[in-house]
Amino acid sequence: MEKFGIGQAIPRFEDSRLLRGGGKFQDDRNVAGQAYAYVLRSPHAHARILSIDPSAARAAPGVLGVYTGADYQADGLGMPKAVMPRKRPDGSPMFAPQRPAIVIDRVRYVGDPVAFIVAESLAEAKDAAELIAVEYEMLPSATATYESAQPGAAPVWDECPDNISNFVERGNKAKTDAAFASAARIICRRYVISRVHAQYMEPRGALGVYDATEDHYTLYADCQYPHRVRQMLANSVFRVPESKIRIVAGDVGGGFGTKGWQYVEHRLVLWASKKLGRPVKWTCERSEAVLADEHARDSVSDIELALDADNKFIGLRLNLIANTGAYVGSDRNLLVPGLMIGTVAGVYHIPAAYTYITHVLTNTSPTAPYRGAGRPEAIYLIERLIDDAARELNVDRVELRRRNMITPAQIPYQNPLGCYYDSGDFPSNLEMALKAADFDGFEARRAQSAARGKLRGIGVVNAIEQSAAPTQSEYAEIRFDTSGTVQLLMGTKNQGQGHETTYKQILHEKLGVDPNEVVFTDGDTDRVAFGMGTNGSRSTVVGGSAIVFAAEKIVEKAKRIAAHLLEASADDIEFSSGALTVRGTDKSVTLKQVAQAAFVPMRLPPGFDGGLNESYVYAPAKDTYPNGCHICEVEIDPETGEPKLVSYVIVDDVGTVINPLTLKGQIHGGIVQGVGQILMEQVFYAPDSGQLLTASFMDYAMPRAESMCDIVVKSNPQPTSLNPLGAKGAGEAGCVGALPAVMNALIHALQPAGVETLEMPATGSHIWSALQAANARRSS
Repeated sequence: MEKFGIGQAIPRFEDSRLLRGGGKFQDDRNVAGQAYAYVLRSPHAHARILSIDPSAARAAPGVLGVYTGADYQADGLGMPKAVMPRKRPDGSPMFAPQRPAIVIDRVRYVGDPVAFIVAESLAEAKDAAELIAVEYEMLPSATATYESAQPGAAPVWDECPDNISNFVERGNKAKTDAAFASAARIICRRYVISRVHAQYMEPRGALGVYDATEDHYTLYADCQYPHRVRQMLANSVFRVPESKIRIVAGDVGGGFGTKGWQYVEHRLVLWASKKLGRPVKWTCERSEAVLADEHARDSVSDIELALDADNKFIGLRLNLIANTGAYVGSDRNLLVPGLMIGTVAGVYHIPAAYTYITHVLTNTSPTAPYRGAGRPEAIYLIERLIDDAARELNVDRVELRRRNMITPAQIPYQNPLGCYYDSGDFPSNLEMALKAADFDGFEARRAQSAARGKLRGIGVVNAIEQSAAPTQSEYAEIRFDTSGTVQLLMGTKNQGQGHETTYKQILHEKLGVDPNEVVFTDGDTDRVAFGMGTNGSRSTVVGGSAIVFAAEKIVEKAKRIAAHLLEASADDIEFSSGALTVRGTDKSVTLKQVAQAAFVPMRLPPGFDGGLNESYVYAPAKDTYPNGCHICEVEIDPETGEPKLVSYVIVDDVGTVINPLTLKGQIHGGIVQGVGQILMEQVFYAPDSGQLLTASFMDYAMPRAESMCDIVVKSNPQPTSLNPLGAKGAGEAGCVGALPAVMNALIHALQPAGVETLEMPATGSHIWSALQAANARRSS
């Protein structure tokens, strides 16, 4: 058959079905007799609930049930909690308030659930919600990240008056302090990274079904980690065996980390279904999503770079305040940036580094991983700092990077924050990108822009990220049926990345099976035995490796069956391209024929168990480190401040490229999300009231096609030896480098006009204001 394996640019199998309207997304899920749920949410950032009276709502037409936090508590249901070992600065245990499914006495952010209403129709549930009488006593709120950690800030929890949940430190403080004491120059900056929301195509939803005859729960939900959702619900909420709960996730209309696993609506629909004896469906509306979902990023960093007299980096120091939100509902709310800040040293040789991360509680929605999950923040900090250092020292920013870059001769390289770079050619990434972007011709292009009254800038950044963590294993099962066709069952969860296509390519490469004869299954905990889901650019690296090892087990078993069929020794059987052949002869059988024979007892060796199916649970030994170079070119109209991307080049090393076509799609998507955060996206709370001011697309700006330019993607693969595929991960690569690339390009364009710094989002209005302020300084 036509070549289909690893390295081929294969169009996605999924696309034909999805483009024809054959997708089965969350809101497509409906079951007979379902009722509809609505969540009444707090309109206040911080308030005491003096009373709540649901009686009028319960008597409203079509209403089946109105549930409060007291009802949830009375039924004895549990709450997940964070177990990651952390402490507060004074040495006391971490303060990690659990997130209730429905609050009882006090709301702590705009959107906190106050009541859960179930009715025959969604309209009736909404009407009933308006009849619930809630009396609030307003309390002072704290929403701004830096200010919430300062003395005198309003406490989010009385038990934690300083709002400090926990801290994390990495690196060697004494060694770093010594490096700074010996430095010839020290560059210090404060950078603010804004709060954003994933804004996926389909908002979240949940459909709960309780079967009283079997005492069994089924949850249909658009989650990224189905097995972890089941584990959480079984062990922490309902306290039943995991076999009593089934999670089914179909097509997911975008996840990006934000559709992880710890959402209260999952608990509520199952609980309500059991109480009512009917399926209960909740669908998040677009205007509700920013109130209902976890947010991302949101940090303030003071970062310092120490250099010697030759402008070599000798030390890096970071003090970062991360906004955790009002609750720490699980370890998920602690992952960013504390565990992912190690790449703040970038691709540079920095002998000493130390980071101190403070997680602060605020009256805002909890934060959690979102595409890149701390790595975009890390690269933003180091790459902005290097540009600022080059300006302050009056040296060339590219040459400063070259001078300090880790060379191939230094790899494998352990950075001072514990990250192990096992492979990569960072200088080559840079030189390839400079050539592809025609960096040498930039000044001529800048002059052309100036002739048209425009400002032009170019940003050059090097990115590296930490992916495919060894703390999470993954499951793959290859199951042949009696006709010789295959089921491939995976514990990862596709959300648009093209897993079906990528995994079939790996399977074809290893077994030679026809991809059209492979049925792909994920997202169903009753069909797939185990899985950790999809996050952290891990699916190809960890899930794909599990396929490789499961395939090897298939081949070994198939050789024994083939040897029996061909009357030869198993040691003499060779496998290649889907055929098993007796070495040195033309006697062979196909793998498909072997699979068919595997179900016929008289065709099997004596004592051999029938069937041909194998599984494998794979856990990597170490993280992988995808890396690359991003070069972005922008043009700014000084009359309006409007920025425009005119060129974007990325040279990426994601290790072995399984499918160049889907890789480019992933990188394009990541870049767009990074561009969106820099130019326009922001979740914004009013400082005085804590009101959420960006809850809809009327106020939360999103990038469109016109916001982008052509994106040139080139590969410089340096396969890793840490897994059998040599893959490093690709899903977040574009986003990791996009934030600093765009911002550095903007500041480079504005520098001749006197603008030295800019914070996100760099909207036309903000840029125009910065230009006016620079003009005023010049005039004074």
